[in-house]
Amino acid sequence: QVQLVESGGGLVQAGGSLRLSCAASGSIFSTNIMGWYRQAPGKQRELVANIIRGGSTNYADSVKGRFTISRDNAKNMVYLQMNSLKPEDTAVYYCNAKNFAWASGYWGQGTQVTVSS
Repeated sequence: QVQLVESGGGLVQAGGSLRLSCAASGSIFSTNIMGWYRQAPGKQRELVANIIRGGSTNYADSVKGRFTISRDNAKNMVYLQMNSLKPEDTAVYYCNAKNFAWASGYWGQGTQVTVSS
């Protein structure tokens, strides 16, 4: 079992920045791939970005160049730096941890990000 706790969401104006944090505890060996997903009202949950333990990253096209994912393996933390935020970035953001790309993995409780125009 892996427990994930997100923090850092909030309300920000368009063009602003936020930094999300996710703290992992429990079976840390199950956190080879850590990522951020988001779900806007009436939409499906979508991948925002993920990062492999060795550092390789993957981003959704909609956030490339604006968001940066990073992780601190020693602290069991993963971060999402979000710059140049747009109203369409408004969603609940969820932290995810898994060992394999095909697995559903473990989820945090989510943190709300609201970007006002």
